[in-house]
Amino acid sequence: MNWSSYRELLSGVNKYSTVVGRVWLTVVFVFRFLVYVVAAEDVWSEDQQDFVCNTGQLGCTKSCYNQFFPISHIRLWALQLILVTCPSLLVLLHVTYREAQQQKHIEEAGKRCRSLYSNFRKSHGGLWWTYFLSILVKVAVDLTFLYIFHCLYPNFKLPTMVTCDAFPCPNVVTCFISKTTEKNIFSYFMAAIAMLCVILNICEVGYVVVKKCTKISVSKKPVDVFETDTHISF
Repeated sequence: MNWSSYRELLSGVNKYSTVVGRVWLTVVFVFRFLVYVVAAEDVWSEDQQDFVCNTGQLGCTKSCYNQFFPISHIRLWALQLILVTCPSLLVLLHVTYREAQQQKHIEEAGKRCRSLYSNFRKSHGGLWWTYFLSILVKVAVDLTFLYIFHCLYPNFKLPTMVTCDAFPCPNVVTCFISKTTEKNIFSYFMAAIAMLCVILNICEVGYVVVKKCTKISVSKKPVDVFETDTHISF
């Protein structure tokens, strides 16, 4: 994964995020992406080579490895990081679309024309819904991957030793997984951070909904008659 591209993406999204959203971005970048790049990849770098079974049968060890690790942790985490940040791209694309529409409007009507948007970088109208849906998608992505990890590796834990009878093994063989302590620590850590991100996203949903409802209630308040008459008289 390209570190600089990922950093630029997150910094771009940060401009249009709420306070809770900025906290979420920080957690994703520091505790998920950097931990993944700096430490987690090294622990799983020679995972297949270190997976050893007590048999000399050709192909048995590889078959057992594929049976126990249908998808490696590293690839799943990489896919999870990509998918969980993709919804934020929708917000950036929506803002870019608004900017393009505004520029086109200026070119057609002149610089002194009325703006199409009061502030095309603020979450109003369709942009609010885009931002709101992006949060829900991020929650769904993290919960889905947590469920997948739990199904593949119950309780996110790797045993030190497993038994296997996959073809072409002649009988039930015993296989050993290396660095299980380190791998389990990273598995628990990544799962805990994913849950923290889910909680932050749920808090952000509440934050944007309450803020939206507050704005609607304020806009519906009746205008004071005296202030209205005074304004008209002048």
